This record gives sequence, C-alpha cells and structure tokens, in this order.
Amino acid sequence: MLYIKVPDMNDSMSTLSIDGTEYVLRFTYNEKYDYWSFGLYDADRKPLIAMTRLVPNFPLFHFYTDKKLPNGIFGCLSDTEKVGRQAFNQGSAEFVYIPNAELEG
Repeated sequence: MLYIKVPDMNDSMSTLSIDGTEYVLRFTYNEKYDYWSFGLYDADRKPLIAMTRLVPNFPLFHFYTDKKLPNGIFGCLSDTEKVGRQAFNQGSAEFVYIPNAELEG
C-alpha cells in the first residue's frame, strides 16, 4: 500500500510513478459543498479519469475500465462519513493506492 500525501491546497497537481509509469494526480477541494475530488492524468496531463468525488472507504475508480489505469485501486481511508477540508491535515483521512497484487494475497 502506498500512502499519498494530499497537499494542503484547494487545487494541486503532483506526479507519481507507479510500476514505472508516471501519472499526474490532481486533488481539488470544493469549498461550497465541502468535499474533495481526485483526478488521474497521464504524463502529458491528459485526463485518464477526470475529477471524481472522494468517498471514504470505496475504490474510486471501481466502475472505470481502461488499460491506461494503474493495476490497483486508489481510495480514501477514513472513519468519518465525510472528508472535509482539513481531514488529511488532521489525520482523520488518508489517501492510498493499493496494487492489485496486494489485494489478491
């Protein structure tokens, strides 16, 4: 499992290498409705999955199939029902990537 730090910004883009492929991760906070979204882009910043709302303890791309996606799941782990602006800073939520190989074991 890979723990990914969510930047303390309302909108951010950062790069991450998974299985030798570089991806761009985008985290965006919606202040009006108090929720986070996550998007995954290729190295050229072309969207693979545009913004998807973070739902605690549910695989974010569960309903998406694309061979360009990493072989695993992204998710937000939390004991709370809703992940607000400070959840990642306060430690009440964590963002993770879990390779399918770890899920099968």
